[in-house]
Amino acid sequence: MDRLSSTFHALADPTRRAILARLALGEVSVGELAEPFEMSLPAVSKHLKVLEQAGLISRGRDAQYRPCRLEPQTLKSVDDWLEDYRKLWEQRLDRLEAYLAKLQGKPKPKRHKNRAKGKS
Repeated sequence: MDRLSSTFHALADPTRRAILARLALGEVSVGELAEPFEMSLPAVSKHLKVLEQAGLISRGRDAQYRPCRLEPQTLKSVDDWLEDYRKLWEQRLDRLEAYLAKLQGKPKPKRHKNRAKGKS
């Protein structure tokens, strides 16, 4: 499986997304990550393995402490992939907005500053 596909596979599960959200706040142990979930530690470890294989997290080892940390650069590849689609939909929304304004007899609306820069 290619990197982007494994990333989307990892992100498809709500438990794994919740784990990533927690790791966005900082490094924590496997035990701390498992606390809010009603599942066994081995089940959480399986989720962590999927996230690690996708390159979304890394796990360390310091005696009995097993810290997990977010690897945000992998999410950058997802954002890069989505950018073309973001631009496409912004262009379509701009055309729809202009068409609706024309139907209502209003002057063509000005582009939003954040749309002009490619941001929503």
